[in-house]
Amino acid sequence: MNNMQIFVQLSWLEINTNQQQSLQLSLPIAIGKEQTSLPNDLDGNQVSPLVLSDRSVSRYHALLVFEQGNVVVIDQNSTNGILVNGALIEQGMGLRRVLASGDLLTIGRYEIAIAFDLPSTSQTIITGSPHNSSSNTVKLSSSVPTILFHPETGLLKSETSPAISQPVNTGQSLESTQTFPPDFFQLPNVEVQSLYSLGLPVHETTYGALGGGLGSYIWTDYLRIFGVAADQIVALGLEPQPYARYKRLCLNSQIPLHERLRSNSDSCPDNIWGFPSYAWREAWHDFTHGKVSAACRYLWQVFAEPDLAETYTPRSGNVFDSIDREASRIGWDKIYRYGRVRSIRKTTDGRYAIAYSLGRGNHAFLVAKYLHLAMGYAAIQFLPDLQTYRSETEDFRAVVNGYEEHEHIYEHLQNHGGTVLIRGRGIVASRIVQRIYEVRQRSPQQKINLLHLMRSPKAQGNSYGSAHRTVKNHYEFQPFNWPKACWGGDLRAVLEEADPQTRQALLKDWGGTTTADRHDWKRIVQTGLNEGWYQITFGDVEKVEQLSDRRTATYIRPRQMEGILQLTADFIIDATGLDAKVQTNPLFADLLDCYNISTNALGRLSVTNDFEIAELRNNEGRVYAAGAATLGGSYAAVDSFLGLQFAALRSVDNLVKAHAPQLQHLNGWSSVLQWLKWARNQSP
Repeated sequence: MNNMQIFVQLSWLEINTNQQQSLQLSLPIAIGKEQTSLPNDLDGNQVSPLVLSDRSVSRYHALLVFEQGNVVVIDQNSTNGILVNGALIEQGMGLRRVLASGDLLTIGRYEIAIAFDLPSTSQTIITGSPHNSSSNTVKLSSSVPTILFHPETGLLKSETSPAISQPVNTGQSLESTQTFPPDFFQLPNVEVQSLYSLGLPVHETTYGALGGGLGSYIWTDYLRIFGVAADQIVALGLEPQPYARYKRLCLNSQIPLHERLRSNSDSCPDNIWGFPSYAWREAWHDFTHGKVSAACRYLWQVFAEPDLAETYTPRSGNVFDSIDREASRIGWDKIYRYGRVRSIRKTTDGRYAIAYSLGRGNHAFLVAKYLHLAMGYAAIQFLPDLQTYRSETEDFRAVVNGYEEHEHIYEHLQNHGGTVLIRGRGIVASRIVQRIYEVRQRSPQQKINLLHLMRSPKAQGNSYGSAHRTVKNHYEFQPFNWPKACWGGDLRAVLEEADPQTRQALLKDWGGTTTADRHDWKRIVQTGLNEGWYQITFGDVEKVEQLSDRRTATYIRPRQMEGILQLTADFIIDATGLDAKVQTNPLFADLLDCYNISTNALGRLSVTNDFEIAELRNNEGRVYAAGAATLGGSYAAVDSFLGLQFAALRSVDNLVKAHAPQLQHLNGWSSVLQWLKWARNQSP
């Protein structure tokens, strides 16, 4: 078979332990009870060994080879012979027989089921030496597929949900069969009068916040605090609650309302001062409810973190409640309107035209002088081999993403037990580990196991200067996704002053996959390892397939080991993260193409230190961006609460300098007055 490797899966019941075994090996394969001095095949190729330690098996019992396009089993003059599907291979057959996938070999007291795909099928085939990455190698695609958010609802396309009612179209609209945006919207500059000539609704405003999520809400909050009236702001989005998508992703990734986010104590999206922080608020709540020790513990955490106490982070439910309060105070219900943004173009009078849809065949335009783009994450990353599995099997229950709704997995574990395989080792993975631990505590009678597949061991964490991130059990720990000094300390100043190449190097040192540095979660991991229900495995995935019992089989090539190892699980959870590439978002992709907008070294939007997209400047009109799409610029923690606040503050300050309408400089006295209005829950 020259240098081509064909893999065969062999499954059998180990008679000495009564445990089911499965192994995937490359042809040729020698089966016997000897593991040293194995013979070569007929062409002199080195074989893969399968050792069966039983007296009924001969020293060199059988040889599996690839001949003339077939998998063939050869009896090596064994004592007890070989049966294929119950029929003995006889001397008249030349002691050999062509095999088909699914055949059953009887070797001594063992019955071995074999399965394989030949090169003409969809089997992943690796040719050449396992250590040789020659051009003859056929591997799974290295590109990372994504699960997109539905453009009309904001939900994941894999989720099912009740229909969302859409606003009724009260004006004329283009027929659903016509193109929207219209052809002239492909030009870089459009005339406002051309929009009116279409007969579609056109609304003119001063400030437009596109995205409608947390970034839009925070920017709107700052505009209101700086003096802009609510009727001069329009926020376009898909859901009336600005935190709706974020909340859904939190719940799906096992952060219920009572659990704590990975957010700084003083990151308060509802309060420009950040005082009182969530720690103070929670301490005051517990103190007034007679929980004095708990209140003191929160304050001690903030005072002593991170060296003497675990870092404080707020409960998600408290954050969402505080945003509801502030959204009501600033009149968000009058500012927000449902709309899917389709395209943005400069207008000939120095403004911007936004083409958006309210539903099928229901379109409108918004014209604004100043825009803020906070579109959030366009999609969720999904590992290529898992995407291939779901495409081939249409199995969306056994293989899920950690950000998808997957409560059925924990219900199954609680009622029936089972094994879960996790991919990824960030904050979502840690939450899933904790949730499975909690299910085990509630259902001790069930056998629940957890396999954690990592590509490689993690011996030490990233370092910068004299600072080093700690590592334990191959997890790299950091309280937040970036060092705390990135928010407002010396690292923020260093990054802002650095050139683009230096920024890329700094972000690489400061970033990377980490999880929260929490004592309770570290204890859970160590307990699982000690008790044996939690195991960590390292290797590169070759493929994932569905077994006959509808469980999953993940075939990996272990690091520093020969052969293929099979990991069998009832469920696989992909916890590898979100996708913020600007090309994934159709709106950003269109802007990049139309206006030749530059991207930074990380493939995100290139923005100024004030978060302006310079290429979109239109006389006095300006466009700003915020969130993960701007990572790689002058600020590291762009997708955090405080990062969104920082971006909003910088952009609004820039608008104040540009003498944008109704904006007033926020000095010390006016800031105090605005804080007092916040404390009294009065409109800005």
